[in-house]
Amino acid sequence: MIDEAEYGKWEAVIGLEIHVQLNTKTKLFSSALNRFGDEPNTNITEVCTAQPGSLPVLNEEAVKKAIAFGIAVNASVAKLSTFDRKSYFYPDSPRNFQITQFYHPIITNGTVTSDVEGKTKEYYIKEAHIEDDSGMLKHFSNFAGVDFNRAGAPLLEIVSEPCMRSAKEASSYAMTVRSIMQYLDASDCNMDEGSLRIDANVSVRPKGSSDLRTKVEIKNMNSFSFLEMAIESEIIRQIKQYEKNPNKSHDEIIIPGTYRWDSVKKQTFLMRKKETAEDYRYFPEPDLVPLIITEEDILKIKNSLPELPHARFQRYTEKLNLSEYNASLLINDKKLSDYFEKALKTCSNPILLCNWITIEFQGKLKEINETLFSLNIPPENISSLVNLIDSQKITGKIAKSVADDMLKNPKKDPTKIVSENPNYKPLTDENEIEKIVDQVLKENPKSIEDYKNGKDKAFAFLVGQVMKLTKGKASPDIVNTLILKKIK
Repeated sequence: MIDEAEYGKWEAVIGLEIHVQLNTKTKLFSSALNRFGDEPNTNITEVCTAQPGSLPVLNEEAVKKAIAFGIAVNASVAKLSTFDRKSYFYPDSPRNFQITQFYHPIITNGTVTSDVEGKTKEYYIKEAHIEDDSGMLKHFSNFAGVDFNRAGAPLLEIVSEPCMRSAKEASSYAMTVRSIMQYLDASDCNMDEGSLRIDANVSVRPKGSSDLRTKVEIKNMNSFSFLEMAIESEIIRQIKQYEKNPNKSHDEIIIPGTYRWDSVKKQTFLMRKKETAEDYRYFPEPDLVPLIITEEDILKIKNSLPELPHARFQRYTEKLNLSEYNASLLINDKKLSDYFEKALKTCSNPILLCNWITIEFQGKLKEINETLFSLNIPPENISSLVNLIDSQKITGKIAKSVADDMLKNPKKDPTKIVSENPNYKPLTDENEIEKIVDQVLKENPKSIEDYKNGKDKAFAFLVGQVMKLTKGKASPDIVNTLILKKIK
């Protein structure tokens, strides 16, 4: 490790290349199914395996999803873009070249707004281009095989400017890009299945400098936590190298290369020296005509866009008064956020609703290794439970027991659960509650004295004792009113 003073003399310069697999029904240039998890080498055609004479045909849906992303990040969508061949030789590339967009990409100059540690920041996209994926090498005990099911799957490669200055910023930017793609329904962005893969370009320079020094590329991070750890590890490695060699030119100290992240050893390792554009021998793809997009095409897609993550975050914090933390929890999980949206239609207390969805139920579900979606609990039922609490028809303590019953019978409305169980009726008889309040005050004179001396916790203790004796059934408002009235 290096100390803070040494670390503080340097500034990281980070750019990301995010490969997002688009969720089209078929592949980018063939009619083969674009689907994960099928038996190896079943979703293939002569185009996927590069049989002689086979010709690519561009998937229109992939183009529409790319345009939607471009509009979502306020980028320029090219009215004319082209495809190119990128040559490289590897067993999982059946053609020995990839079809990509090198010279004229479809998207340029976009902006992504992300919230990092309480601050809203903007990050810049240099370009996003459409390309097809390679197959997958599968290693076994004494042999390796190639699965071409993924070969030809449509990708959107999103290339940022080197505009991030910390691992946390890079992770936040990447999570925002993932959210945008999910909200557009352009990709499921499942990192475990490889439909979202991230390469990070990392360099460091003396703080205050504007030079772009030698960068290294860390390939194929498959989680945001690994992304942060890998970038931080590489920043520290480069700083150490510069500090050890103060008299050498910076381009002699850090050699450009492609690295991998070892999550066990928690450090980056060199895989190979960095290729250049010349190594790939780019040239225009002769089998595809230029892609022409009209203003009408763009406008039609723009008018169909849903609410995007940052707009939803602002609505949650500014109009619904959710905390930034809770708003982030929701928007970073589109499925959960959409569930919250459905429940919100029949609930007037968004803060309480959010707490029950993200905290109360999540905690209970984690214990039984289930989710709201695996149990298929209707969002209207959680809304109904929150409304019962909010209208003081049940107490928070009773609500926890009702929630347990909901997990056992996911389809049953909590209103019905409460009506069928006499134990779930709150205690609202003021005379009965007053007797218990008198008992608690008589047994706890020290707490009364502490409260009068300014210790608010003492009051909460007294309320808690009453709730304990009533098994959580007493109306909190009546309890509070009675205690305050009697100890003034």
